[in-house]
Amino acid sequence: MHAFDVVGDPVRRRIVEVLADGEHTSGEIVKIIQDEFGITQAAVSQHLRVLREAGFAGVRAEGARRYYKISIKPLLEIDAWLERFRGYWEPKMDALATEVARGKKRRPAAKRTLKD
Repeated sequence: MHAFDVVGDPVRRRIVEVLADGEHTSGEIVKIIQDEFGITQAAVSQHLRVLREAGFAGVRAEGARRYYKISIKPLLEIDAWLERFRGYWEPKMDALATEVARGKKRRPAAKRTLKD
């Protein structure tokens, strides 16, 4: 499965976001995803399997618990693919940042007044 197919699914994309914050047990991931998407534990497990098989997540067992962590290699592949397009938006983003900075310099500091 292509990396974009994997992260194209909103549930899997959210799991990747959760894993970006650090290692989580499968139970923690199930709880988060069930609360947000209303899907079953079995469905979350299927998404975790896809992420493992596609290389987006690693898993380690500790007793009966399974701990998942993000694997960055597929994300680096996506980043490399996006590299050819950065030339289109980076100058525009730099120009926007410049205009925002200019606007902040021009705007007088707001005066605060105390109300009794």
